[in-house]
Amino acid sequence: MTLLQAVLLGALQGVTEFLPVSSSGHLVLARELLGINEVPILFDILLHVSTLAAITVVFRSRILAMLIAVVRIGRPDSSGEDRTNRRLVLWLLVASAFTAVLGLAFSFFHIEVLPRVVSVLLVTTGVLLILARNRHGSVGYDTIGWKQAIITGVGQGFGVFPGISRSGITISAALFSGMKRSQAGEYSFLLAIPAVLGALLIKIGEADELMTVVSPGALTAGLVAAFVVGLLSLVVLLRIVRQGRLFVFAFYLIPLGIVSFFLL
Repeated sequence: MTLLQAVLLGALQGVTEFLPVSSSGHLVLARELLGINEVPILFDILLHVSTLAAITVVFRSRILAMLIAVVRIGRPDSSGEDRTNRRLVLWLLVASAFTAVLGLAFSFFHIEVLPRVVSVLLVTTGVLLILARNRHGSVGYDTIGWKQAIITGVGQGFGVFPGISRSGITISAALFSGMKRSQAGEYSFLLAIPAVLGALLIKIGEADELMTVVSPGALTAGLVAAFVVGLLSLVVLLRIVRQGRLFVFAFYLIPLGIVSFFLL
């Protein structure tokens, strides 16, 4: 892999990780076009880790508040803020457990990632965004429970398939479960943290294989590109979610899926 290819894939990951268009699906199609299918999946996961860093920057206040709330378990909290943040941590962990179980179940099928399958799933994501267009609820972090955890956790589990946008399906799932639109986006990206770290732990053993295909310089350039572009994309997406205009990405995904199905 050349330095330019790494930067292009990193930038593509940064744009598509947060926008609901499936970063993994775009990386599969991009690899097909660039002819670099020999790169281990760990490269993609490391790009996800780089965009995960963007999540920690944007949501640093919430993440810090959750950590403090966990540390202060048992102490009185007159404002109730610690209690709300502990509740959020609990149900994020429950949702992550459902994601892990579903991801493990899918791993036994050894489903081959084919460009045409990705194309169909891109269209599926677009349809899902349209269906969630008018969904909004009243459930916030202070009332989140089993329903939200199960629906979003299962939704994120299906997000392992390239072509199914993780952010798109989890935000839509949160909306379908009755969550407030103002918190659905943030919740989706907080839910990504354990998922990405879990994938990294599973695939970290491929590090030696990765370094035989991708040079340290190219890898670093790709990670930096993913972080910078991802940071900008995340800020843009949160604004779009709050405006209830997530469905507009369907008008990109559906044509892309149809065209790529016949061209690849």
